[in-house]
Amino acid sequence: MRIIEYPQPSQWADIVERPHLDVSQLNAVVESVLADIREHGDEAVRKYEEKFDHVALQSLAVSEAEMLEAESLVSDELKDALRLAHQNISKFHAEQRFEGKKIETAAGVVCWQKSSPIEKVGLYIPGGTAPLFSTVLMLATPAKIAGCREIVLCTPPNRKGRVNPAILMAARIAGVDKIFKIGGVQAIGAMAYGTESVPKVYKIFGPGNQYVMAAKQQVSLHDVAIDMPAGPSEVCVIADAESNPAFVAADLLSQAEHGIDSQVFLISTSKEMIQQVCEEVDKQLEQLPRKELASKTLENSTFVLVKDSEEAIALSNTYAPEHLILATQDYEALAEKVVNAGSVFLGKYACESAGDYASGTNHTLPTHGYAMAYSGVNLDSFVRKITFQHLNAEGIQSIGRAVELMAENEQLDAHRNAMTLRIRSLED
Repeated sequence: MRIIEYPQPSQWADIVERPHLDVSQLNAVVESVLADIREHGDEAVRKYEEKFDHVALQSLAVSEAEMLEAESLVSDELKDALRLAHQNISKFHAEQRFEGKKIETAAGVVCWQKSSPIEKVGLYIPGGTAPLFSTVLMLATPAKIAGCREIVLCTPPNRKGRVNPAILMAARIAGVDKIFKIGGVQAIGAMAYGTESVPKVYKIFGPGNQYVMAAKQQVSLHDVAIDMPAGPSEVCVIADAESNPAFVAADLLSQAEHGIDSQVFLISTSKEMIQQVCEEVDKQLEQLPRKELASKTLENSTFVLVKDSEEAIALSNTYAPEHLILATQDYEALAEKVVNAGSVFLGKYACESAGDYASGTNHTLPTHGYAMAYSGVNLDSFVRKITFQHLNAEGIQSIGRAVELMAENEQLDAHRNAMTLRIRSLED
């Protein structure tokens, strides 16, 4: 890890910059796979499943028998945990429902919005070294609450052609309609274009590796919407002299075990705290099964010593982290000053893991600095806002002349005429 002490604000941009990788070759591979799937459908999907996931599939769809088998393989304890998480996620997202109000903007002119669900959505769930069954709940639960008519899920199978049973159990609990044993780029292509087995969807959600992210970006150019652009997962922890170093170290390590490209960032107003956290990281790291992976991540981590909490939150806002943990005594005051972050965790007991699994907030969040412009997934991600307006004769009298003048000065005579005809009809 690199430790930087009291950097000048002019240095911040360099400190928070994420790695930039040459993805030209990767994009070419993704483009080729997507083109093949668009042209050859299921046949191409099966080919790439055999090539990349090392499994020959007779059927791409998960059967009811496989769902029942998965249910029997998941412990009652985990089922209860999934149901608890689903309940909390449902409760939080249900409160985000939009209620449009009719507004009379001028006499005789009434405008309003209606929230309408996206009819078909696709969810991608990684299933490699860490099968993300929690992400099933995070995506399918708000999709169901929003009223999406068809929820399609793709996730890679193992070499026996089976999907992780916890993923299937979470899908059952959250109400997923169709599940397919497809991973990687081929899953994104199948949902974007539609195949003989997989329905075409209108928007694709979910995390993935660089190939999946590149595929999402490419299909979003012409074929389907996506939740957000994204990069590797990341956390920023702000700590002071009163923080619990064991808790802070645990939070940093929980991010580090995601993958070697994960971002781990600590900002502290206390040099002693940074030293204590470093010692705790070394101690806890030895106990982790994913020690080797987390160690490589930590090699690229950044710990920054700043002069006060004002500077700490300013640096964090410059970084715009996916996850921000305010592990300080004054977390409430700092929280008011957060302007760029995906999800914020307040106080020493609010670990990122709570939001990742069961507190109720969504863990599908903007990374790579996109928190400056994007929100995390929420109920609005699964709906569209359709606007309506109604004008009566009084409305024409209220705004008609203004419309004529504006259209005329934009040199759009047909626009002006559409209003002029209506004004004259009232004069007859």
